[in-house]
Amino acid sequence: MTSRIIDLNADMGEYADDAQRASEEALMPLISSCSIACGGHAGDPNSMRATLQLAKKHNVSAGAHPAYPDREGFGRRHLVFDPDELEASLAEQISTLEEIAEEEDILLRHVKPHGALYNDAAKDLNLAEIIAHVAKKYILVGPPGSALEHAARSDKIAFAPEGFVDRSYQASGALTPRTEPGAIIANVDARAEQALTIARGDNFHARDGVLSLSVKTLCIHSDSPGAVDTAIAAREKLEENGIAIQAFE
Repeated sequence: MTSRIIDLNADMGEYADDAQRASEEALMPLISSCSIACGGHAGDPNSMRATLQLAKKHNVSAGAHPAYPDREGFGRRHLVFDPDELEASLAEQISTLEEIAEEEDILLRHVKPHGALYNDAAKDLNLAEIIAHVAKKYILVGPPGSALEHAARSDKIAFAPEGFVDRSYQASGALTPRTEPGAIIANVDARAEQALTIARGDNFHARDGVLSLSVKTLCIHSDSPGAVDTAIAAREKLEENGIAIQAFE
């Protein structure tokens, strides 16, 4: 019997080659929502349109995945921008995706910042407020208990707290930096087990202690090796334990 619902999401439209594009195409039917790169760290109008069409085909909820304007560093470098210039860039990224989504008759539902922007805004309220302002029409996705959540609540924006299936955590609730060993969980079964544990809100082992998270959505990185196998394993683990996969409201 289903006891609760969880969203399973992936960051999409980030492919750099045909192999990664094929991986995204295989991953899309296994998830319930996707965040689409819209030009900051990756993506162009063609990839945005193709990803939106794929999401529509598989009835997957779509949202924007804006980033620091840093294609060279794939949006994973901690950079400092003038606040007005950053807000203008993020607004333009979202607007570009909006225009294509309207042409494809698709309604965007959420905004999830990418990479370093996501991590920085989790701690920096000023940065979080910039993102909340450009995301004001949508559900904002971010870490539970973060500055992003605080900014969303202050601006009366719906917020979807997120956990990660394929990343290790610190006891503070922050992700282990990608520069450190063990930041990415390599074993597919371990990823599926973490998905179930987080979805239940149970305690689990972090790098330096124990924590629990209360989330509405779980992320699988589409560019992580084994992403498709992870989605299959996570779905099976969640559903056999009475947790249904459904896009967040």
